[in-house]
Amino acid sequence: MPASGRLGSCYVRVLVLGSGGREHAIARALHRDPSVTALHCAPGNPGTAEIADNHALDPTDPTAVVELAGRLRAGLVVIGPEAPLVAGVADALRTAGIPCFGPDREAARIEGSKAFAKEVMAAAGVPTAAARVCESTDQAAAALDEFGPPYVVKDDGLAAGKGVVVTEDRTAALDHAAACERVVIEDYLDGPEVSLFALCDGQDAVPLMPAQDFKRAYDDDAGPNTGGMGAYTPLPWIPEGLVDEVMAKVVQPTVDELRRRETPYVGVLYAGLALTSKGVRVVEFNARFGDPETQVVLDRLATPLGGLLQACALGGLARGTRLSWHAGAAVTVVIAAENYPAAPVKGDVIMGLDEAAKVPGAYVLHAGTRREADRLVASGGRVLNVVGTGSDLAEARAAAYEAAEKIELRGSHHRSDIALRAAQR
Repeated sequence: MPASGRLGSCYVRVLVLGSGGREHAIARALHRDPSVTALHCAPGNPGTAEIADNHALDPTDPTAVVELAGRLRAGLVVIGPEAPLVAGVADALRTAGIPCFGPDREAARIEGSKAFAKEVMAAAGVPTAAARVCESTDQAAAALDEFGPPYVVKDDGLAAGKGVVVTEDRTAALDHAAACERVVIEDYLDGPEVSLFALCDGQDAVPLMPAQDFKRAYDDDAGPNTGGMGAYTPLPWIPEGLVDEVMAKVVQPTVDELRRRETPYVGVLYAGLALTSKGVRVVEFNARFGDPETQVVLDRLATPLGGLLQACALGGLARGTRLSWHAGAAVTVVIAAENYPAAPVKGDVIMGLDEAAKVPGAYVLHAGTRREADRLVASGGRVLNVVGTGSDLAEARAAAYEAAEKIELRGSHHRSDIALRAAQR
């Protein structure tokens, strides 16, 4: 039987599924939690191998995950990426009696299907953009004409954060729609975007600290959409009371609606928000921690993460729980491989990590790396996350960029303007 326990009163063995920078950040936070007695990652990466035991595994294979969790006597499984959630890994774990942080397959459709998310929001009265679901080129063309530019076209399925096209070019918008089996075309939302994560136990929800990420590949929001090139927290410019408003108008109604549908939401609900001239609007929901926002949000979290995630998994998260946060700020800068996001070059040697780690207030999380004998090489598009911390955003930026400059990866690129405007305010 797997081990189990209660928030704040028991020790727990944890298995984290995934291999990216988000999972390294989650593992790092769990590693600092004294209630976590054993930490495992599957498959993990060279970074997680320094603080946890890695296991070769396909995290989207429910049978393999249940077998490993049972063998490790895991008292909690934390699912990092979206693909295992949509594949039903959480369902299989709960059926086997293993506590799991992550929604079941049906609830995970909040990310797996943009159309389903719009349906839930409409039923819950959650403010979002007007939208049309399109399954043909003619339907897409009509929707583009209805809403006008800037055109917003979203692949209805999972697309690793890169299935959205926002453009003034109607031809480009129509081409993206034609390349997808089913799309959601919606009205453009003006205003800055904010990411807010809420921990949910199926009934109640507790917010984490808001963050902002940078989706475009290059400075000044130029270039193609990516999975995220950097992030920062806190956000000194957001309106007072925003988090309470979002919890009351967005998160709790969504959790209540999913519970009403008998698909209780257990895990983290990621609300991507636009602060428009007409008020807060939901851009999208994700069913997991955002990447790279998690890297800065969990850096600031002082409340032990293991107990929080276990409370969600066991249904013991009390509404109104107040979390503790470290003072100061955190900024993460993504080091991307050559040609990312189009066709990232893999296999190039990475150097300079020891030098980067010596920068005061900075550290490096692995995102797309692997070991080849005694060499560390790039294995993905987003290769490393360089996190800088400090008393304010300016100090955190300085630490992150000083460390980033120590890293050597042929052909790599990173944005130079992460958190720049916020730090200058």
